Amino acid sequence: MSQDRAAVRERAEEVLRRLAGEHARLREDQWRAIEALVVDRRRVLCVQRTGWGKSAVYFVATALLRQAGAGPESGGAGPDSAAAGREPAGPTVIVSPLLALMRNQVESAARAGIRARTINSANLDEWDEITAEIHAGAVDVLLISPERLNNPDFRDGVLPKLAATTGLLVVDEAHCVSDWGHDFRPDYRRLRTFLTGLPERTPVLATTATANARVTQDVAEQLGDALVLRGTLDRESLRLGVLDLPSPAQRLAWLADHLDGLPGSGIIYTLTVSAAGETAEFLRARGWQVAAYTGQAEDADRRAAEQDLLDNKIKALVATSALGMGFDKPDLGFVVHLGAPPSPIAYYQQVGRAGRAVEHAEVLLLPGVEDAAIWRYFASLAFPPEQQVRAVLAALHTDRPISTQALEPVVDLRRARLELMLKVLDVDGAVRRVRGGWLATGEPWVYDEARLRRVAEARTAEQQAMLRYASTTGCRLRYLRECLDDAGAGDCGRCDNCAGPLFTAEVSDAALTAAQTFLGRPGVAIAPKKLWPTGLEAVGVPLKGRIPPAEQALPGRAVGRLSDLGWGGRLRGLLGPESPDGPVPDDVAAAVVEVLKAWAHGDDPWPRRPVGVVAVASRSHPALVGSLAERIAAVGRLPLLGRVVPTGPSGAAGPRGNSAQRVRALHDAFALPDELADALSGLDGPVLLVDDLVDSGWTVAMVARLLRRAGAPDVLPLALAVAG
Repeated sequence: MSQDRAAVRERAEEVLRRLAGEHARLREDQWRAIEALVVDRRRVLCVQRTGWGKSAVYFVATALLRQAGAGPESGGAGPDSAAAGREPAGPTVIVSPLLALMRNQVESAARAGIRARTINSANLDEWDEITAEIHAGAVDVLLISPERLNNPDFRDGVLPKLAATTGLLVVDEAHCVSDWGHDFRPDYRRLRTFLTGLPERTPVLATTATANARVTQDVAEQLGDALVLRGTLDRESLRLGVLDLPSPAQRLAWLADHLDGLPGSGIIYTLTVSAAGETAEFLRARGWQVAAYTGQAEDADRRAAEQDLLDNKIKALVATSALGMGFDKPDLGFVVHLGAPPSPIAYYQQVGRAGRAVEHAEVLLLPGVEDAAIWRYFASLAFPPEQQVRAVLAALHTDRPISTQALEPVVDLRRARLELMLKVLDVDGAVRRVRGGWLATGEPWVYDEARLRRVAEARTAEQQAMLRYASTTGCRLRYLRECLDDAGAGDCGRCDNCAGPLFTAEVSDAALTAAQTFLGRPGVAIAPKKLWPTGLEAVGVPLKGRIPPAEQALPGRAVGRLSDLGWGGRLRGLLGPESPDGPVPDDVAAAVVEVLKAWAHGDDPWPRRPVGVVAVASRSHPALVGSLAERIAAVGRLPLLGRVVPTGPSGAAGPRGNSAQRVRALHDAFALPDELADALSGLDGPVLLVDDLVDSGWTVAMVARLLRRAGAPDVLPLALAVAG
């Protein structure tokens, strides 16, 4: 191969200057990657720290390939190949995990004169236009999500032609390819199919900032014969610290007092959606300009929040991990975590958002005792046991697709977990997604229990490692780098253990009192169910469509959510599976009274005052619920009408994975004693229905239906806690 590599590098430097400014120069490993892609047509895995410039590699390579004409048959790019009449290489396809990241990439590409488009769920009406532009050679870069690879229309109508003409394939956040990675996504495994459809010697680039040795090896093996370029994970701009504050109120108070001591604008990460909302609300009440960012927010609201942070209109974005891989702000001045992520690798990725274009940035972890409980909850959403997987496979046909909704009544899994399982089965070849749902392929499939167990054990080890990070007396950055198998990691000289703490744990009395008052406010809404789950008739339950208004509950109230920063810890301790049963504690009873007062006289009061109290006879906490109902009746001077009692064996109506299974278990699972039925028949107002925990909401819905069919004019649900 005759190739003037020096000339290619000179042109690469020119493109980089257009992309990043006149003073930009290629790092040595950036050039090695570009050289391997453009000249040698290799597959490359770049494991480099956030801010190193991985996107520059694929944008520069794209520009060279598109300008120089480097089809696989050409034997490599050259500065004169376009003049020689060769066709330019096809478009670069970037598989990227989040829309926010795609938006950043499109803007970055435009700075280098690279025409980038994206195909995603938010621009379905543009697919035909973009596809035509690709075929006309008018698109340099196409960004798609991994989920798009198995969209039936895209997979069957766009992907084959796209794979055949791709000039460069880029797999961004490549650790997601590996189920050893902290953010494994089954859809990424579909890249194997894409890889097999590429013309011979099509260059492939995989990039990530967060891969330990095991993940690196796994991804490299899946790429096949890949050049691995692994650099140091040191981040000279970051100063890491940990503050051990004993309560959520003190952590919120610390933020309110010390945000002005943190440089520039930044991100405050929380572990749950409710914590993000609470934190943002409290800080706004203390005068700070902040916004909340979660996966449950509308896309337009997320975009507005991102832009406000980019424009430094707010001090902080209070975010869940939904922001993790999808945001690029080089001058981010700080990252604070309210609660620890479940692994040092995930933590390193999130803190890596800071300090990319500033001399120093502050990184602080404020761990909480509740972190481990939240980790356990998310771990419970892992791949299901074999029995449940086999039940789904048995329900599928090879000739008639079944929708995810129709599968739910068949298997005891919630929607998100069922969809995750189906994606894994699809990647493994056991099922196939088509228009209208899922088909069984009939191919043999083996449940790899040993591997799943090893992955689960790895997750547990990562959690323990995160706990050790918070308590280590050694260099914190060195600890994180060693967790990612970064060879040669030394002490940073900057973190709180190396150089001494920069921040104190002190909080003002005013901020602490405000935080305690804010978090101590009881009261969250319980939304009534209005529609039956689909597919109930398939499991023998003759219910479908809309729940008749005459059988619905009214909106209800609970003291708090189990995930709340305020009441969450107290309620988890009271309602946990290992918690002893007993009379309702005085502080919790007082909170219930406050909820009732606010409900009666607040902005959204109940339509009529209740005229009686009914308890749901709890199997797990009978004394707790019974005493709570008695105290409410006494305080409200209301008659205690009785208890709705469960029928059947113990556990017959226990928690279920999804709504259809929950309704099936609860159908005809409760009975009204005769004296309660008699009391309901003559009422002229609503009854207050008392329970301990609202999880799916179907116990309340089914019991309310029973009460209303027996004569209760209305039902007002009241619970101690709402799950989630």
